[in-house]
Amino acid sequence: MLLTILAEGAEAVGPLQDPTFWVAISVLVVFAIMLWMKVPKIVGGMLDNQIAQIKKTLDEAADLRKEAEALKAEYEAKTAGAQAEIDALMDSAEKEAAILVKEAEAETKALIARRKKMAEDKIGAAERSAIAAVRAKAAMAASKAAESLITARHDAAADKSLVDKAIGDIGKTLN
Repeated sequence: MLLTILAEGAEAVGPLQDPTFWVAISVLVVFAIMLWMKVPKIVGGMLDNQIAQIKKTLDEAADLRKEAEALKAEYEAKTAGAQAEIDALMDSAEKEAAILVKEAEAETKALIARRKKMAEDKIGAAERSAIAAVRAKAAMAASKAAESLITARHDAAADKSLVDKAIGDIGKTLN
């Protein structure tokens, strides 16, 4: 019944009086203006800049990783050098002990024990020092990489969720 009332009141409308026609023309005009103003090119340029920024950040992270690996290899080489030095000290102590055995066997045994203890302490100290240095450099490189990645990808909302999660993990860690 409603359709009949509407159909009786409707008059024949030409294309210039049809609102749909004018909406279609308006949409075409907007698209033409966007193409004329080169909006797709501008959007593409913005996306290319964002891609370049992300690639730069990833390259920096890769460089930091290479640097950390080089530092680790350097400190491992230093540890090996300390081992060679310690081996030389051990050889020297053994030769000196052989000379002292002729004079007094009891005194020589005590001297060997002291020298061996010193060498082991020096080995332990060198290892601890090298490991601490490698850990410090690795932590520094990791924190720099993390800082640059977090700075590039996190906003305030993401930071809030990370802080909330970290606070929740503290309770679990302390228990």
